[in-house]
Amino acid sequence: MALIVQKYGGTSVGSVERINAVVDKILATRAQGHDLVVVVSAMSGETDRLLKLAKSFTDPPNPRELDVILTTGEQVTIGLLSIALEARGCPARSYTGGQVRILTDSAFNKARILEIDSDRVRVDLSLNRVVVVAGFQGVDAQGNITTLGRGGSDTTAVALAAALKADECQIYTDVDGVYTTDPRIVPQARRLDRICFEEMLEMASLGSKVLQIRSVEFASKYNVPLRVLSSFVEGPGTLIAPEDQTMEQVLISGIAFSRDEAKLTMLGVPDKPGIASQILGEVADANIEVDMIIQNIGADGLTDFTFTVHRNDYKKALDLLRNKAVVLGIREVRGDNRIAKISVVGLGMRSHAGVASIMFKALANEGINIQMISTSEIKISVVVDEKYLELGVRALHEAFHLDEPPVKQ
Repeated sequence: MALIVQKYGGTSVGSVERINAVVDKILATRAQGHDLVVVVSAMSGETDRLLKLAKSFTDPPNPRELDVILTTGEQVTIGLLSIALEARGCPARSYTGGQVRILTDSAFNKARILEIDSDRVRVDLSLNRVVVVAGFQGVDAQGNITTLGRGGSDTTAVALAAALKADECQIYTDVDGVYTTDPRIVPQARRLDRICFEEMLEMASLGSKVLQIRSVEFASKYNVPLRVLSSFVEGPGTLIAPEDQTMEQVLISGIAFSRDEAKLTMLGVPDKPGIASQILGEVADANIEVDMIIQNIGADGLTDFTFTVHRNDYKKALDLLRNKAVVLGIREVRGDNRIAKISVVGLGMRSHAGVASIMFKALANEGINIQMISTSEIKISVVVDEKYLELGVRALHEAFHLDEPPVKQ
């Protein structure tokens, strides 16, 4: 008998019919003899409705009061699911984040979990109940209600699994696993049976939206096996777990991409110590996150400096740099918000040379120019013109034979 934590997102509990379908899955898991803790999100669209209500008075609303409002969405869902389970003869008990005492810091709207008191949950499990917990929320040390930010229910589920030392944390979504890339762009994309934490972290940070990155970080830190499953179709899903030796056989596991990129280039930057720090310091002070950075070799005392930011921060960053150009002695500032980032990710890069060569050749064969390159131990990212994004993803998927299942050894 195993202890399993299951998480169901907003689309999975978006109606009475969908909640009944979740009950079916819970009862099937129970029939296998497993203990079960279930974490749920608000019903689909409910959080947006509550946010809109709050903003009808003032924008932005008071962060503390906004958290009081937003957490009611999950409170409705846990009550409905518990009633539905009891109606089917399954004992259940619901808890808000505060009742379980998921202790967080006091950063309203984006709090981080500090610790979880699992005693009440354990007592209910010993009484053969299904424990239903509201995701996305907790309380701080002063008893204030807090929320964990968008996608926070994933993090709640993984944190509970870690606190309870669960055998597996199952994340039910509207997709049936992690794919080699987005099937909407590459219909031949293949569902992965297994991927390691490190690869999933890279995929999540580079644009793959299957899991919230904080939940993967949590799972990796506490060694909680994660499984991504579909609420709508049966299947084994994708297991996200520690690296094992069989993973070394795969050169590239997947291709991630992001359309939300913008590029800023400073021409004629004084080539002297501290200038990069001054530029990026100004950007950081404006709470703008920088991704890829390139500085050219200096000539005649000047150099060029380029970096990327999220597209939402593009205008703010461009205005900031143009205002500071005279002060910093920069000749010209240019911007481009029509770029995209494509990344190949795989543990096999550690032990195989030539990945970059295959990648660059595949893009060149399609006439796609690479504007920037960034690498880590298990990933290579390139910036290209946005209009070439889908063509580039398809070309790389074919070049690395990702539509073919890995060779069993």
